[in-house]
Amino acid sequence: MTTPAELAADLVEARDAFLGEVARLSPTQLNAQRLLGEWGVRELVAHLGYWAGHATEAIHGMEEGAGPPALEPSVDDINETVARVARATDLATVQRRESASVDALLERIGALDPALLAEVLPDGDTLEHAVREDGPAHYLEHLDELRRIRKGENDG
Repeated sequence: MTTPAELAADLVEARDAFLGEVARLSPTQLNAQRLLGEWGVRELVAHLGYWAGHATEAIHGMEEGAGPPALEPSVDDINETVARVARATDLATVQRRESASVDALLERIGALDPALLAEVLPDGDTLEHAVREDGPAHYLEHLDELRRIRKGENDG
């Protein structure tokens, strides 16, 4: 099983790689209203920050014995709301919010009882899996998308 320290290190590594790829985007890409489907960079960064916060809430819920927070409204509705707010917010503010969300998650992971990572959630996944999905795996997923976008620009 992964330790909390390893999970935190994986999150930092994945996030650093993602932010490095964001830094490599051209000014046109960085400011595009639609870079990845309907989302620009602001929406994507806000999206990652929201789900890092969700992982923090899942850990807190498990520590309190209440389990993870319910996903209501739906994931799609949550993502649309987060994107709508990000569209109306400058990139620097979105980035500060995402950073604060990740800092809170790293703090919670650092204080986590390692045994809780193996606890099974109502959906059958472990807490470790849920935190990975909302944290490091999520950053890596969107990192790959950004790399493909940049590669397409370089090929064209």
